[in-house]
Amino acid sequence: MLLALRILAALVLIVAVVAVATWWRASARKAAAEAAYPPEGQFVAVEGHPVHYVQKGAGPDVVLIHGASGNTRDMTFSFMDRLTDRYRVTVFDRPGHGYTPRLALSGVTVADQADLLLGAAEQLGVTRPVVVGQSFGGAVAMAWAVRHPEQTAAVVSIAGATHPWEGALDRLYATVAAPWIGRPLAWLISAWVPMGYVESQVEGVFTPQTEPEGYAQQIGLGLIMRPENLLANAHQRTDLREELRVMRHEYPDLMMPIEILHGTADDIVGLEVHAEKLAQEAPDAQLTTLPGIGHMPHHVAPGAVEAAIDRAAAKAGLL
Repeated sequence: MLLALRILAALVLIVAVVAVATWWRASARKAAAEAAYPPEGQFVAVEGHPVHYVQKGAGPDVVLIHGASGNTRDMTFSFMDRLTDRYRVTVFDRPGHGYTPRLALSGVTVADQADLLLGAAEQLGVTRPVVVGQSFGGAVAMAWAVRHPEQTAAVVSIAGATHPWEGALDRLYATVAAPWIGRPLAWLISAWVPMGYVESQVEGVFTPQTEPEGYAQQIGLGLIMRPENLLANAHQRTDLREELRVMRHEYPDLMMPIEILHGTADDIVGLEVHAEKLAQEAPDAQLTTLPGIGHMPHHVAPGAVEAAIDRAAAKAGLL
């Protein structure tokens, strides 16, 4: 009996030491990331909820929405400045990413995100924008159009996730999104996963192209690895498929121009599952396939994305 108590006490001590070390290391990493990558824009409050944004340029409004795990820096790295000579461009941090706090621990839908970003846009005087979304941001852009068609001039989906897909959910994200185990797992990942491994994962997102020089340094990988960001991303990605299963039935009612760009070599968001189906279902949709391009067209084929935004704006009567 005494031996069992000693073993239990030792185990409790070990768990306590690991927990304290994990909290300290994750907190230190978070503080270092926020010091190195402070907010690059301003904040607007929507019913008391802060939304971080960057706005540049003049002309018709364009809104850029980043993908999973991202933040404003993905769009401001190089692509935003390609548009500011003729558009007023607004880039938002989606809730739970960058410097926009999450709306809730779980249950935050793409509709919730679209409503929040629209509310922020309206406070900034953004009217009937061309809404541009990449990857997960494509789902938010489509939710914006479905819920607020009168406040959407056009949509541009860049490698956008727009339809439900087959197969099992990603095990890591599903585990981080799970009750009880998810939160401590997020802190463990934040504290102990080497940043070199994170950089290699970012490189893989660009396959078969190569990551632009300086991208990993600019995007702020430490921001992505904060526990609250890991949790928000896991919940959103895990819940997305069922949300799209419902939302896709609204696409035939969308009357605004929709430009779809998708690489044929995208193995993260499949061309056939998402882009081709959206092109078939939305009445005024045009699909442009990008031969040999992977999941990041706005970085590796920015001219094609820029041209699609111009087409969308022209069709909507903004140019």
